[in-house]
Amino acid sequence: MGAMTSSVAAKFAFFPPNPPSYQVVVEEVIGKLTMAGVVNSGNVDVLKLATKRGNQVVAVYFRNPEAKLTMLYSHGNAADLGQMCDLFSELSLHLRVNLMGYDYSGYGQSSGKPSEQNTYADIEAAYRCLLEKYGAKEEDIILYGQSVGSGPTLDLATQLPRLRAVVLHSPIMSGLRVMYPVKRTYWFDIYKNIDKIPMVNCPVLVIHGTADDVVDWSHGKQLWEQCKEKYEPLWIKGGNHCNLELYLQYIKHLKKFITAIEKWSYQRKVSGPIKDQPDNPRKSTNVRDTSRSSTDKKDRHRPSTDHREMPRASTD
Repeated sequence: MGAMTSSVAAKFAFFPPNPPSYQVVVEEVIGKLTMAGVVNSGNVDVLKLATKRGNQVVAVYFRNPEAKLTMLYSHGNAADLGQMCDLFSELSLHLRVNLMGYDYSGYGQSSGKPSEQNTYADIEAAYRCLLEKYGAKEEDIILYGQSVGSGPTLDLATQLPRLRAVVLHSPIMSGLRVMYPVKRTYWFDIYKNIDKIPMVNCPVLVIHGTADDVVDWSHGKQLWEQCKEKYEPLWIKGGNHCNLELYLQYIKHLKKFITAIEKWSYQRKVSGPIKDQPDNPRKSTNVRDTSRSSTDKKDRHRPSTDHREMPRASTD
């Protein structure tokens, strides 16, 4: 029954780009995988990862020689790695992190079909690759989930007690709650994030646009309220679902967050909200509406990814 429900839900929840925006090819001289149609540089690896559900998912890994932390990015709906690589490269550079992104089963050149359970296996394969191939440690990894990517992100985060941090970008409370204003969780719902987030032990940053017409701003606010380790959220005034990366405040707030958690160690057993840099003391975020107002000034120099959560006209 559960598998049938997941299969039905997948028809409404997942919209992989068709055709994919890239191809995976092998460079004959060095035998290395590359992405045709995407600018490749020497600091990026292209990989194929086997999942425990029998699929092979494509992943990319961007190195930053100054990195102390590694980000595992789960992208949003109706996008694939070919559309995300420019953003990944910019985030790795400006945040000074190593960054791995991956395509869900059935997205891009990943095999299989998209489903809730497959995405859980997909992110697990990417996380295992970070540990085994690149030597990353659990306590040095940040999980980043954008929109539908908040589902696999929070599911994995509940299993990692020593995780460094989580970023939720335009997250969903659950699949059903995106479509209907239900107040409880039903057995047939998918991505029950609102029930999982209280089990996440690390600092959580939530980013959401106040004018999001795909996933209402209330999703981000309610998830933030349920966080155990709150970090000051970023509510981008006038931001929609697919354009938050264009706002100057987006990268500034992420930089501040990364700087703060670089100084934070899980072994310190921090009991309250994570503190900001000494030169910019941060107020407690344990009560609602203490979040800061974001500027709606846009930074036109940042690359954007024109990926959409739903096959609908955007009002960006």
